[in-house]
Amino acid sequence: MKIAICASMVFTEKMLEAKATLEQMGHDVFVSQFAAGYVGKSDAEKEALTLHNKNNNDAIRAFWEKIRASDAILVLNYDRRGIANYIGGNTLMEIGFAHVLGKKIFLLNPVPEIEFYKSEIEACKPAIINGDFSLIK
Repeated sequence: MKIAICASMVFTEKMLEAKATLEQMGHDVFVSQFAAGYVGKSDAEKEALTLHNKNNNDAIRAFWEKIRASDAILVLNYDRRGIANYIGGNTLMEIGFAHVLGKKIFLLNPVPEIEFYKSEIEACKPAIINGDFSLIK
């Protein structure tokens, strides 16, 4: 299966770990083309780099193309900013892109309790894998 990994770029190292695991399982996996530039940087540096890539390198559209070429997305929703299973605005858009494109949507962890868009995530009918990559089929 072709899988695009979606998450906050703060989790780049975890994205690359998940990519390696999924590739060992026989999947073709996409992460942001900018991922290598985030490795080893602080969260603040990653945030600044994310803004730069969105504003100057059309990162949102570039990853939309990866989602379009995939069979599914895997959202790595770890705890962040005091929110369990955090999903940020950009990842929410990627979930929406995948939904509209008819792709399978997998969440690593349950839907976060974010009142402003919890119902939108649930309406996209993601499969919750609770950290078990073997459920991605």
